[in-house]
Amino acid sequence: MSDQILIAPSILSADFRKLGDEIKAVVDAGADLIHCDIMDGLFVPNISYGPMIVEWAKKASTVPLDVHLMIVDPIRYIKHFRDAGADIITVHAEACADLPAVIDAINDSGAQVGVSVNPDKPVDLFLPYLEKIDMVLIMSVYAGFGGQKFMPGVLDKVRAVRSRAEMIGHNTLAIEIDGGITGDNAQLCAEAGADIFVAGSYVFGATDYRERIDAVRNAAKAGRKSAGGKS
Repeated sequence: MSDQILIAPSILSADFRKLGDEIKAVVDAGADLIHCDIMDGLFVPNISYGPMIVEWAKKASTVPLDVHLMIVDPIRYIKHFRDAGADIITVHAEACADLPAVIDAINDSGAQVGVSVNPDKPVDLFLPYLEKIDMVLIMSVYAGFGGQKFMPGVLDKVRAVRSRAEMIGHNTLAIEIDGGITGDNAQLCAEAGADIFVAGSYVFGATDYRERIDAVRNAAKAGRKSAGGKS
């Protein structure tokens, strides 16, 4: 587990008319990562944007880009998104015909390896390869749309992944949680073992980005402390 609590605002909820300014504003407000949601209309029933927007985001951001590929057969696009500026590339295990090959492709690209599953899919899809994964993304809503309500039942998955990481000595594994994250539930997520928090509409829907980022971070720190970890 990381010693840090990291906040990753999702630009899916940003005002794309002024995307560069939005990214700079959340970074100035304390964002640690910029989360980019890539949707293809096939794996999820929505379409977002592609490598060009990621490239623009990279130019505007002074923090790493956390790129979440909600697409089928993601191995086809690893190089495209890495070349566009992705620092972390996360794929869905259930969207990969050969997950070990995708993990190797991300690793070979120089990006950090992230793997996710939707709430109705088991973490067993990727646990056998956990030692090769840098970050696990636990979806607390179904992938595809912003503004959904947090599903607390997925915290059992966070606990299961953290427990397996500790069992195999993977002490640097990051666990990210994404979907309906607010200052009201971040503490529970941190208590379960999460250390990266994606917040989209909660941050970009507010007038004061720093207030919302601080609310998530402070709640998560409280959760980390109550769980007996560093904050």
